Amino acid sequence: MDAINELKLIDEFRKVLANYQVSENAKQTLARLKLVLLVGPSSSGRNTIINELLKSGKYHFITSDTTRQPRINNGVLEEHGREYWFRSEEEILHDLQAGEFLEAAIIHNQQVSGISMRELAAAADEGRIAINEIEVVGADNIHEASPSALFFFVLPPSFDEWMARRDLRGRLPMDEVRRRLESSVVELTTGLQRDYYRFIVNDTFTHAAKRIDQMIDDDYIDPEYQAQAKELAAEILADTKKYLANLG
Repeated sequence: MDAINELKLIDEFRKVLANYQVSENAKQTLARLKLVLLVGPSSSGRNTIINELLKSGKYHFITSDTTRQPRINNGVLEEHGREYWFRSEEEILHDLQAGEFLEAAIIHNQQVSGISMRELAAAADEGRIAINEIEVVGADNIHEASPSALFFFVLPPSFDEWMARRDLRGRLPMDEVRRRLESSVVELTTGLQRDYYRFIVNDTFTHAAKRIDQMIDDDYIDPEYQAQAKELAAEILADTKKYLANLG
């Protein structure tokens, strides 16, 4: 079961993020970097797809900073510097105030996570495709700073399959389920409103990873596939709202 995190400095984070600006240093780094970011609701499979893409050697995983505590995934405790840089609220707040993040976001009102400039510089130096997952707010900020970045919105194949995959990670308290689904409503709504997303249906992670890799190499978007995926996103959004209404 995921640990429940508490964000003690949430008001300070809201203040700095409300007016956060990408630094000139960030823009210079982005100009020499190919950046791919995966967006999607919790348990949509973004991390699994990224891990599959990393096997090719073409990609550099951008290790984000986060205020949350390490989790146990598949029986293995997350490691500092591998899945995330686990830092204190005070450390991340200080760096945000200094403009040393490309982006950052408050997630589920429980944690702050974001991409630091030191990680982007390392990816650019390697000459690999930088890749990570991101929240919708961060995606908007990065798109504004770097329109050439590629954004993939990952969807489960259905609402029922999505819920089943979520439960495989461990049962969550009902208030946490509600919080995550409410966040998913925002994410799906925002995704459907933006024209820069390339939608990907995660029927299997190997298939989804292969499709993303091909879309990056070919720089091509299949209009028919995108139309079908957006229709699926709208269906999942409607089912999520219905599920939340039934919770009362």
